[in-house]
Amino acid sequence: MSGVSILSGTAQGPVIATTEPLSFWGGIDPATATVIDVHHPLHGRCLSGAIVLMPGTRGSCTGSGVLLDMVLQGRAPAALVFSEPEDVVTLGALIASRMFDRPLPVLRLTPQDFAALARQPEARITRDAIFAGELRVPLAPLPEGALTLTDADRAMLAGAEGPAVQQAMQILTRMAAAQGAAGLLDVTQGHIDGCIYASPANLTFAEAMVSLGARVRIPTTMNAISVDRENWRTQGVPALFGGPAQRLADAYVRMGCQPSFTCAPYLLDNAPAQDDQIAWSESNAVIYANSVLGARTGKHPDFLDLCIALTGRAPLTGVYLDEHRAAMRVLDFDVPAGADDALWPLIGWLAGGLSPDRIPLLRGLAKAAPAPDDLKALCAAFGTTSAAPMLHVEGVTPEAHRLSPDADHRAVTRTELAEAWRALNAGPDAVDLVAIGSPHASLAECRALAEALAGQRPVIPVIVTAGRNVIEKAQADGTLDQLTAAGAQVIPDLCWCSISEPVFPPATRAVMTNSGKYAHYGPGLSGRPLRFGSMADCAAAALTGRAPSLPRWLEA
Repeated sequence: MSGVSILSGTAQGPVIATTEPLSFWGGIDPATATVIDVHHPLHGRCLSGAIVLMPGTRGSCTGSGVLLDMVLQGRAPAALVFSEPEDVVTLGALIASRMFDRPLPVLRLTPQDFAALARQPEARITRDAIFAGELRVPLAPLPEGALTLTDADRAMLAGAEGPAVQQAMQILTRMAAAQGAAGLLDVTQGHIDGCIYASPANLTFAEAMVSLGARVRIPTTMNAISVDRENWRTQGVPALFGGPAQRLADAYVRMGCQPSFTCAPYLLDNAPAQDDQIAWSESNAVIYANSVLGARTGKHPDFLDLCIALTGRAPLTGVYLDEHRAAMRVLDFDVPAGADDALWPLIGWLAGGLSPDRIPLLRGLAKAAPAPDDLKALCAAFGTTSAAPMLHVEGVTPEAHRLSPDADHRAVTRTELAEAWRALNAGPDAVDLVAIGSPHASLAECRALAEALAGQRPVIPVIVTAGRNVIEKAQADGTLDQLTAAGAQVIPDLCWCSISEPVFPPATRAVMTNSGKYAHYGPGLSGRPLRFGSMADCAAAALTGRAPSLPRWLEA
């Protein structure tokens, strides 16, 4: 059997191999090409110039922008080799080749050839084969012609609706072919993740599309951005960062996107309903939409989200189809008595690690009656450790009946939950910042924090990030005044996964959060150790400057 050249090219370099997927955003510093995910086996390794082998990627949709920036800055791997279908960084490499003439080979091998190549110290890639020692793996091009297009699709592809739509359709059809899609489908709304200033490449791409006259044709919301759009100057954000970050947000607004600026679009009034076909990017939003709302969306990488919004069409593959929404793994949980809201991020983070490449069914959780915020926390943490675009919770989510007859089963113990808690609590007992809102805080979460702090004054900074819609509701019902009176700061537009100094207090040495997502990514993104716990734990830490120990409900 031969490997497949998803994107062909030539390369040569040392082999760096891992059996664990990696999120390029939050997992790699694009300025140095070094792995910064402290939970990954390659932590500290530089990938620049290497033939990088990994099964696939996981985590954030923003990885496409990170890879594009690495390519444009000359810091990218020499080639990427996967053993499973992969979309996120593949799209970044496709954009680099199609729009900027900077090709980077992306290959897919059988598990046997992948394992054989992983044992080699170095390799050489041609358009026809991979050579490494005595190993030779032939390469075949990606099959062409399997994608069925409508007359309207072909007209867009031929340029009948202008160069921006043509460029978008060229990228879209190439990705659809790589995904094995039979055709394209109509979608009713989009959500853009590429508005985060993860790298200069995001701005380069967006302004290139603006210059081509790009304009979205479906209602399209925007993810959190990298600055408080109206206040970054008074917050002391350097113009060298704040200026490009605002320009990036403005570029998407000029293309017709709604300035919602939230990573929790499911909290907006126009959230999709069950069976709606949508096109969202941002990993937690995708997982929540598919799992909890029962809507249908692929986990679309940054840049592809805009291409879909410009055309109104998405690849007809993956979880848009019933057969790909079934659980392939059953995870049985025994919920500890007395568990608090920290349970849900722990379950999500652990379930993702136990189901990194397939949709799981989580059983035993219905008796704990998870609220929408619990499911939000679960989905967000799950997205940091799994590449799957959805999950099911028996007795809770609308499609939990979808179970493959070939699904395997595994019990998850309280000991494993305690180990997950310890993995997310590597920081010291003393903390000097409380971070709430990853994903963006809901109104209920804002109220819970306000009640926990009522009549007391924190001894360390408390910062809440939330969407504008939630902040408006919190202002209307008095919650915002309560939080402000307690000394908490509530910031719109950006979130903890895009926050930077000086909005992130520079003197901070350790952070306390209730977010499994930020507890995972935070050490790499902020350079500070993290502590994790419930909302009540965060409020207690705010008042004492101390993080709690292992909760009683996790003790043996």
